[in-house]
Amino acid sequence: MAGLAAAFGSGAMTNSIDEIEHTDLILATGTNTTENHPMIGARVKRAVRKNGAKLIVIDPRKIDLVKYATLWLRQKPGTDVAVLNGLMNVIIAEGLHKADYVADRTENFEALAQTVKKYTPEYVEEISGVPADDLRKAARMYAGAKRASLLYAMGITQHITGTDNVKSCANLAMLTGNVGIEGGGVNPLRGQNNVQGACDTGGLPNVFSGYQQVANDEARAKFEKAWNVKLPGKPGLTVVEMTNAAHRGDLKALYIMGENPMLSDPDLHHVEESLKHLELLIVQDIFLNETAELAHIVLPSACFAEKDGTFTNSERRVQRIRKAIEAPGCAKADWEIVAALSTKMGYPMTYGSAKDIMNEINIMTPSYGGIVYDRLDGEGLCWPCPTKDHPGTAFLHKDRFTRGRGLFHAIEYQPPAELPDTEYPYILSTGRVLYHYHTGTMSRKSIGLNERCPESLVEINPSDAQQLAISEGQAVRITSRRGTVSATAKIVETPPPGTVFMNFHFREAAVNLLTNPALDPIGKIPELKVCAVKVEAA
Repeated sequence: MAGLAAAFGSGAMTNSIDEIEHTDLILATGTNTTENHPMIGARVKRAVRKNGAKLIVIDPRKIDLVKYATLWLRQKPGTDVAVLNGLMNVIIAEGLHKADYVADRTENFEALAQTVKKYTPEYVEEISGVPADDLRKAARMYAGAKRASLLYAMGITQHITGTDNVKSCANLAMLTGNVGIEGGGVNPLRGQNNVQGACDTGGLPNVFSGYQQVANDEARAKFEKAWNVKLPGKPGLTVVEMTNAAHRGDLKALYIMGENPMLSDPDLHHVEESLKHLELLIVQDIFLNETAELAHIVLPSACFAEKDGTFTNSERRVQRIRKAIEAPGCAKADWEIVAALSTKMGYPMTYGSAKDIMNEINIMTPSYGGIVYDRLDGEGLCWPCPTKDHPGTAFLHKDRFTRGRGLFHAIEYQPPAELPDTEYPYILSTGRVLYHYHTGTMSRKSIGLNERCPESLVEINPSDAQQLAISEGQAVRITSRRGTVSATAKIVETPPPGTVFMNFHFREAAVNLLTNPALDPIGKIPELKVCAVKVEAA
């Protein structure tokens, strides 16, 4: 993923949220925007209803955005690469690509063109179920727009081909000259608060802050000098890899902050067994969640309103938060807990405030160099902002890509790791609903939200429900190769025939007991969006 990461950052939006409302066309794929990112969803709807933007939705489910779409491509789950290659096939075959842009700003176009040549609309229809004529219409609409913004979320990334899916989105945007222009771009919508900031400041196993590679000797030496410590040059493990290492006995201790893998990770039986193999499990959080119930030590931390610091959102905007109330009991800000623990273990961290840490980020992280506290009293600043007189950057790659030329990747379609068969004839896909957030650690403590969405529901297409003799509100049992859960049936046309959908907010119907832990070999993200199940009345 090195070429992609260099060109498009690490999952950050290339363009600003404001630009979504003022573009000519929006292509939304793998994002149930109105439920998962409702503020951005409102921008998309305003762009269509008030500003005349066209909207293409690519999604297996009949999500709310379909009501606003000029065109809806309903692909089979896990066939995103085929669909995107099909769009590029039409664009290249009909000469709709931006030839000057491709020649001046990109490389490896010939390999891309050769690969997508066989992905004719008819061939893609066989794979994905998307009608060939609709694919042609979508390709012409996207290529013909003066400015086109591509939005995606975890419906693109949570596959064994997640990295390929993202690269294919990048291919499509570059092919049509939609990167480096206002109102264009490749815009991933981040799934949790400040996940962008965590990644920016080193919360990934292969990079230091600012995406400086752990394996790079020069980058590592820079941090060794600043921190006066010897640092390993081998990248660490990702979440599912840590779970597997704990299960094998290779990982002895785990320190979890603000995460709840006992509800959010795939194959929960395996997760629980793995965590119980640990000699030490520490959980640091604001509430006692399902993972904390297994912990040897629980460290209570302060919530957003009880601490100072910064959050960075999907558009790379760094904003200050200010302490409004005192934290309850002995809860402390996360940085205070980490610094105290580090000091106890022999490495003194002598920060006096969150501002002291930000000062270090400014020094060590080029893209944050000019994002100092004194400049964050207003709406914040978007990185890259390398100096204190820099205004911040609304959209990336205006004149050139970070790596020089944008790199096309020639990518072949491959099916999901687990497809339906006679024993497990349905596809299960997972996601969120509007009224709850992630594993429900916070949102399920709200009376109002619980009234609006009190339980987990299994969305079943009416044709499947009729065949299974399941009616609205009936108890349903869903079984995969990894487990069984029971929940209440909701008979709707939102999922396509042959697919059922569940959210993962409820421990009472923990859908991740069912999901497949198969990983994308590069991004190491599990395939939470596709697994084979059987469905029956409970």
